[in-house]
Amino acid sequence: MGESLLERFIDGMIAAGITGQVFGEHGIGKTSTFLSYVPREHGLDVVLVPAANLTPDDLLVNAPVRDAATGELALHQLIMKQLNPGRRFVLLIDDSLQAGDTIQSQLMQVACNWTLGEHDLRALGCVGVFLTDNESAAETSARRTDLAVLDRMATLHIGANDTSWRESLTARYPRWELDSAFRVWASQTPAVRKLLSPRTLQHVLDCAAEGLPMRWGLPLLDGARLRLTEDDGTDRTDEILKQLAAELGVSDPVTVADPVRRLLRTAIARRWAVLLQGPPGCGKTEIAKQIVREETGADPVYFSLPVTNVEDLCVPVPAPDGTLDTLLTRALLGPRPKVIVWDEYNRPKDRAAFARLMEITQEWSLAGRPIEGLRAQFALQNPPYHVGRKLQVTPNNLAQASRFTASIEVGPDDIPSGQWLIDTYGRPAEAALDWWKYDIDDEGRDWVSKRTLERLIKLHLHEQPLQAGLIYLGDGEYAPIPLAGLEARLSGERRLGLRELADDPEGWAARLAGGLADCDEGTDDTDLVHQVFSNAEVSQLREHLDVVVVLLRHLPPKLRATYLVGQTPEKLRFWIDAVKAMHALR
Repeated sequence: MGESLLERFIDGMIAAGITGQVFGEHGIGKTSTFLSYVPREHGLDVVLVPAANLTPDDLLVNAPVRDAATGELALHQLIMKQLNPGRRFVLLIDDSLQAGDTIQSQLMQVACNWTLGEHDLRALGCVGVFLTDNESAAETSARRTDLAVLDRMATLHIGANDTSWRESLTARYPRWELDSAFRVWASQTPAVRKLLSPRTLQHVLDCAAEGLPMRWGLPLLDGARLRLTEDDGTDRTDEILKQLAAELGVSDPVTVADPVRRLLRTAIARRWAVLLQGPPGCGKTEIAKQIVREETGADPVYFSLPVTNVEDLCVPVPAPDGTLDTLLTRALLGPRPKVIVWDEYNRPKDRAAFARLMEITQEWSLAGRPIEGLRAQFALQNPPYHVGRKLQVTPNNLAQASRFTASIEVGPDDIPSGQWLIDTYGRPAEAALDWWKYDIDDEGRDWVSKRTLERLIKLHLHEQPLQAGLIYLGDGEYAPIPLAGLEARLSGERRLGLRELADDPEGWAARLAGGLADCDEGTDDTDLVHQVFSNAEVSQLREHLDVVVVLLRHLPPKLRATYLVGQTPEKLRFWIDAVKAMHALR
C-alpha cells in the first residue's frame, strides 16, 4: 500500500474498480503522484488527458471507415488514440473541471461506466479512472453537481500533507538535507502555506540551486510578484526566503549580472518554463530569439498569443488503426532540440487559451501527446501598467502563474541592447544612447524604450522629424520627452562622454588626481567620469582603452571595485583587462 493518503486511495480505487475523484489545491502534487506512483508500484501506464484542452471531437468522432467484412464504407466511432494504447493503463483526466459543457457530458459516461460511445475502456486495457482538479471558483470553469455522476465515483479531498511531495523534493535535491526547510514550510500559517504551495517551493529551490534570486521562483500574479502574506495582510516573504536560504546554506542574491540572458540559458540547460515581464519595446522578444539561436543553433518555435489558439497547435484526425490521432503543427514535430517562445503571453485570443496552455507549460505535452525535443519554454508579456497607463492585458490566476519555474520583471537595463544599436547604426547610435543615458531622467527613459530609440535613429538617418518617433498619445499629444538634447548630439554638438574625455585625457587625469588629493571620495569630476565609465558600452570602452586606463588610476578604489561586480561577462572581461593594464603602468 502507498505511504501517502493519495497513494493509498489510488491503490484502493484500482483494486475495487471504482472511479476516483480527487480534489485539492493547485501545486500540491496531485498529478505528479499519479505519474510517478502508478508506473512504479503497479507497473501500469498513465494515460493523461488534460480536460482543458479537449474539444467535443477530441475524445470521440464518427467517421467513414471501410468495413473489412463487406468492403463498404460504414460509419464508425473513432476513439482518441491515447485511450487505446495496446497496454494496461490508468486513465487520469486532469483539470477535469476546466472542460466545457459538452466535454463534461462526455466525461460523465467515462466516469460512470468506463465506456465512451460504443467503446468499452476495460476492453482497451483500462484498469482505473481518475478525475482531478482544484475546486476553486477562480481557477475552474465548471462545478460537478449532477448526482447521476457523483453517485458513480468515490471522492477524496486532499491537502499538501496527503501527497508525497517531500519525498519527491528530497530525491530531486540530493545535495541538501531538506528536513529543516520542510519545517520552515510547516511552521507557516495555512494562508501562507497555500501561497507557498509545494510546486512553488520547488521553484524557489530550483532558483536557489542555480544561484539565482530565490524570489524569482515566486510567480507573477496579475503582473505583481506573489507576496507570502497572512490573512491579516502581514507580509512574510522576505523573512521566509531568508530562513530557507539559511537552512539550505546558500546565498540569496538580490539580482545577478546580465539577468535575462543568465535565466534564459539556465532554462534551456535545465528544461524550465520561464516568464519574462517587461515594458513594450525593451527587447524581450529579440533577446529570447538570440539566446535560443546561440544555445540550440536554430530559431525558436514562435507563437504570438493574440493570433494563436490551441486548435492552431493540435487537432484530432482519423488514424489508419481506427483511432483519433493528435495532429501537431509541423513546428512541434521531430526530435530536433526546440524552444517555444510564447510572445504576448497575457494577450490571448480568449481567456480559455490561458487554461489550455497550462498543459504544455506544466506537462510539456499537447492533448496528452508529449512534444519531442522540447528543451525550454519562454513566455513574454507586458505588465498591466506602464508609465501610469493601463495596458490591455489579461489577468492570470495563481494556478496559471505558478506553472513557471522562474518569473522575472525586466527593466530597460536588464537587456543589453545598446551594443547592438551601436553595431547596427554606428555613431548616431552612440549619440542617441548618450542622450538616453545622460540627458533624460528615469521617467523619461521609461517613455523611450530601446525600440523607440532605434526608431528615432532611423528617422534621423532619413532626415525625418524626430517627434514622429515618440509614442503618440492621441489628440496631437506625444510622449513628454524633450528632444533638443538628442537633436544637438546627433548634429555633432559635443557633450561629456568617452570621446570628450579622450580629447583631453591629461587634463581630466590632473583634475581627478587633484580631487582625490583633497578628498578620499573625489569631487564632482570624479562622479562625472565614473558615470561615463558605468554607462559606456563595451565597444566604446575598448575603443578608448588607453584613456580609461589612465583615468582609472585616479578614481577612488571603491569606485573601481564596482566595475568588477554585477557586470555582463563581456564588460567584466574588459574591466579585468583595464585593471591589469592600470597596474602595469605603475
